[in-house]
Amino acid sequence: MHAIKGTLMTRAAGGHRHLLKATGGQHTGRRGGSSTLMAPHGGLQGLLGVLLLLAGRPACHATDAKPCLAAGPASYLLLFSGQWSSTTFPKQYPLFRPPAQWSKLIVITHGPPFRLWREGGHASPGVKRFAEDGQADELVKELTEIRKSLKMIHAIHQAPNVSSGTGRTAARVLVVPRASRISLLMKLIPSPDWFTGVDSLDLCDGGHWKPRVTLELRPYDAGTDSGFTFSSPNFPTSPQENITRITSQSPNHPASSFYYPRLAELPPLATLTIVRRTKRPTGRLHPSHHMRRVPGIQQFSETPLDCEVSRWSSWGLCSAPCAQAGLRQRTRFVLLRPANDGEPCPDLEEESPCVREGCSVDGDRR
Repeated sequence: MHAIKGTLMTRAAGGHRHLLKATGGQHTGRRGGSSTLMAPHGGLQGLLGVLLLLAGRPACHATDAKPCLAAGPASYLLLFSGQWSSTTFPKQYPLFRPPAQWSKLIVITHGPPFRLWREGGHASPGVKRFAEDGQADELVKELTEIRKSLKMIHAIHQAPNVSSGTGRTAARVLVVPRASRISLLMKLIPSPDWFTGVDSLDLCDGGHWKPRVTLELRPYDAGTDSGFTFSSPNFPTSPQENITRITSQSPNHPASSFYYPRLAELPPLATLTIVRRTKRPTGRLHPSHHMRRVPGIQQFSETPLDCEVSRWSSWGLCSAPCAQAGLRQRTRFVLLRPANDGEPCPDLEEESPCVREGCSVDGDRR
């Protein structure tokens, strides 16, 4: 059965009714039966649940994991570079209250079978709150409990938030052979429960540490809020759904902020560059959007945005005298103006021949 997010309805162009948010027929995963270890709810009950999960399904991810045979630890610099611009994503781009920006960056170094999040899985309470509000307190508490009890998390890192959609932030991390993977999260602000991130990237390649990795980051829906646009009000999803990737046509609804039907794939929201540091770092790292920019590096693609118009109004009165031929008129208005060579707006007024009715032949109304 395909899952539907929310039941709120709206009337779109052409008079058709649509669901405010749907998964586009791509409901993935089974509720419950995940073999992935996620953060516990807290306390002894949460710890017991984690232990039972490990005892019941210990090999689901562990058997596929290749051991890291590197001789020692490695230091990496992670550079996040936002590409969420009004040129690349012109539809409903947030300009104020608040403008487009990013939350703080949460980075975890860990080993298998731990997963901070995964596409097709459920968001933990901490990930849920972070995806909805950008608050990391509950998430850090969850991760700290796992780190103390099960030793699968090596370190928890945070980097400053970014005050624009195209800013930068950075973090310095240390990975070890038993915890050679990194996972990270960063929330889009404003948004209902949308984030971008990396799920369990292994920086170890057999007996060697990778010198450099560059990733293009895409948007994800945490499955906990049924908002459809960047500025949607809170509308909790009940029951909670799986984490899904947002694409140019999913959710498949023209009201969606990321709906670009002319694109086969959305441009990247950001890039993440991970570089191994071979020398011992000196001084303090200042990771923020104030980091010095290199001219000509950031070049944003232009995404075409087609014009969207309302449905037609009702026909107006006939302009002719009684029982004579005349014209009647109807109108519509622009919902979304085109950008970046998108399809121009069609005519907003239309006329049609008519004969005035409802009056006598001599011109008096009946």
